[in-house]
Amino acid sequence: SATLIAREIRQTIFNELQLTASAGVAPVKFLAKIASDLNKPNGQYVITPADVPDFLKTLPLAKIPGVGKVSAAKLENMGLRTCGDIQQCDLAMLLKRFGKFGRVLWERSQGIDERDVNSERLRKSVGVERTLAEDIHAWSDCEAIIEYLYPELERRLAMVKPDLLIARQGVKLKFNDFQQTTQEHVWPQLNKEDLITTARKTWNERRGERGVRLVGLHVTLLDPQLERQLVLGL
Repeated sequence: SATLIAREIRQTIFNELQLTASAGVAPVKFLAKIASDLNKPNGQYVITPADVPDFLKTLPLAKIPGVGKVSAAKLENMGLRTCGDIQQCDLAMLLKRFGKFGRVLWERSQGIDERDVNSERLRKSVGVERTLAEDIHAWSDCEAIIEYLYPELERRLAMVKPDLLIARQGVKLKFNDFQQTTQEHVWPQLNKEDLITTARKTWNERRGERGVRLVGLHVTLLDPQLERQLVLGL
């Protein structure tokens, strides 16, 4: 069953990567997406076909993928807050007010999502980060964290790109005022020294006097089509 498959996938992720994962199981694609957020960080939520009508009635429209803050505010001004509210609306009115998006709202509120499930989506990036129990203010502490994180980034990248070839690499710093900054640039292969240099530049130019509470490293993977062109050109 889908429930058992989701459980097995989560267990495999934990066994191989020592990372927790949440999952959502539902008969409709967008509901499975919503369900995956309901039992984080290490659980799964199941919406059975029989559960769908009651689940939709109270589901906030803001939870539907694609409904942003602006759209949610417009809908609320019209007295529309849940899928149950949309179920009472005339489709023609929604089309007139929201165009094609009105049909999407109506269909999702009825539990309709005919989009195909893409099980072969290409991974575009790999990253690792650490949130700190206490803010750091010294560059030496930041450098030590990068030294700690780098082997894990290298391990994760090697699982998807054994040659460690990449398009870009970069760093992320989050400060104690909850602002964050990232800096990256083109680099052909994972390289610790370059990451440290980039992090030092970011630290000096963007931190000011703020404490740092998160340090992250990431790489952007080569586009497969571009990589094939590069290989053919050699």
